[in-house]
Amino acid sequence: MDNIKATESQFGYFFLADISGFTAYLVGVELEHAGDILKELLEYVAGQIKPLFAVHNYDTDSVFACASESRIDRFEILYGMIESTYTGYKDRLQAMSRRITCTCAACRNVSSLDLKFMVHHGDYLFSEIRGKRTILGAAPNFVRKRLWKESSANIPDWRGYVLITDATLQHLDQSAEVLQGQEFVSHETKLYGLNLEERYQAMLQARRVVVSLEEADGKFTLELPISPPIVWEWLNDPVKRNQWYPFLLKWNAHSRPGGLTGPGAVNHCDHGVGMVVETVLDWRPFEYFTVEMRVTPGNLKVLETIHLETMSNDRTRVSAYLRLQNIRLLAKMLGPLTARFLEARIRRIDRLVSNERLNKDGRSRY
Repeated sequence: MDNIKATESQFGYFFLADISGFTAYLVGVELEHAGDILKELLEYVAGQIKPLFAVHNYDTDSVFACASESRIDRFEILYGMIESTYTGYKDRLQAMSRRITCTCAACRNVSSLDLKFMVHHGDYLFSEIRGKRTILGAAPNFVRKRLWKESSANIPDWRGYVLITDATLQHLDQSAEVLQGQEFVSHETKLYGLNLEERYQAMLQARRVVVSLEEADGKFTLELPISPPIVWEWLNDPVKRNQWYPFLLKWNAHSRPGGLTGPGAVNHCDHGVGMVVETVLDWRPFEYFTVEMRVTPGNLKVLETIHLETMSNDRTRVSAYLRLQNIRLLAKMLGPLTARFLEARIRRIDRLVSNERLNKDGRSRY
């Protein structure tokens, strides 16, 4: 027992990303090429989830990670990470298929792979056994082994999907109805499954709405020493936005079709002498979003696209492009002023995040 050290029990989230179609893919392929492809895909997934989760270990076809409760306080940030990871993974498969010129079976069949996830909440503890850190508890064990295998057997003919346990939704105070998914019960655990492949195909067919650099009346680029998911949350959560906007403006979530932020969602701001109604037109976590702002009095209409780009050391490059839709004669003057106003506000996020971190109660990040 002298070689075993354990921490105190704590609660957190457990995340498993598993490559779909892995077994069938390996049949009759060149293992050397298949190994390089799978390594690239697993490293990509690990990099995408890193801002929220700490990767604990890898299997040949999966990534297992965990996060403390303090890392995730809203369901939307969790789902946004899942959606962006899946979308990026599928985009990468397409890019790999286009760039690979090798005619071996492993390279030809890369597009047959997909990705599935599971998220669960529960208690755990870290233990060090002979110098190796491991994670113990029924909750992480369910995700890694028993719960995952039993639950996957109940899934319909889905290729890419996510399973979210009822325990996760309850802890994040999120209604299951908002997921509009399929309910399952496995090992006395209730789960909700979402067909991500179906959503991805719908997204590909959806019209993208962006303000380009060339058509922008106002624009700016800045860097923040914060990871993209955190920047995304501060830009889009009305509660957090009220901390970096001027105190006279008060943002509220007005409408959420389907229950989550996305195209068609509306935010409302009443500043006493008028109001701003913001409608989401395009929504690609954590890549970019486009909103239309209607300001009264004056009936000013502004299109705004904000891009996030991951830099080294968990930094984010924020690029914003604004177009004044209905006052084209004044656009050259008001566009740059509007952009400078927004840039000054967004720069405040750095200080607010630093203060938030200082006020943490010292709990583990993972």
